[in-house]
Amino acid sequence: MKLTSESFTDQGVISERNAFAKPDSQSHVVLAGNANPHLAWSDAPEATQSYVVICHDPDVPSQPDDVNQEGREIPADLPRVDFYHWALIDIPVGTTHIAEGAYSSGITPRGKAGPLALDGTRQGINDYTSWFAADRDMNGDYFGYDGPCPPWNDAISHRYIFTVYALDIAELPFEGKFTGGDVINAIKGHVLAQASITGMYSLNPRLIEQA
Repeated sequence: MKLTSESFTDQGVISERNAFAKPDSQSHVVLAGNANPHLAWSDAPEATQSYVVICHDPDVPSQPDDVNQEGREIPADLPRVDFYHWALIDIPVGTTHIAEGAYSSGITPRGKAGPLALDGTRQGINDYTSWFAADRDMNGDYFGYDGPCPPWNDAISHRYIFTVYALDIAELPFEGKFTGGDVINAIKGHVLAQASITGMYSLNPRLIEQA
């Protein structure tokens, strides 16, 4: 399979229009465009019954102590964990692209509705659901796509990996809410092919200046 995007190039920088936050000289970060990027795929196996799209960031700090703290920087060698930004399932076999902004075109405080989405697809809750759980103004179930918002003091630029999976089943057996991790477990044994594209993003002024 092949996966491309008109929104960013593989290993290139993701645009602020596709990010949850962008740099700000006064407050470090402000909210950004948060539009899902364009994705297009081809060369799926003939036996394909549906597609799944997953976006995850494998570079999230495993410890929160230094996150967004003045006068401190998250060390590059700190162990990292996955953060799921999008889990889109039950994509019809006849669909081979997703338009930019089709599933998200801005930030919805407390999260977008779900799991039902366009054209019979379903979306899981992303990990902003747990990130904002204790925030009085932002807590809620964050269904669908919400883009990059890495710590503004992280020593590394984060990778955002978009993967399309071609499956041998038409639907995944979920009822109600599900997560990106749930999807990864559910598709085991059903993946006929897959393809990925990676975008980079940082909110650290030092890294942005060096880019």
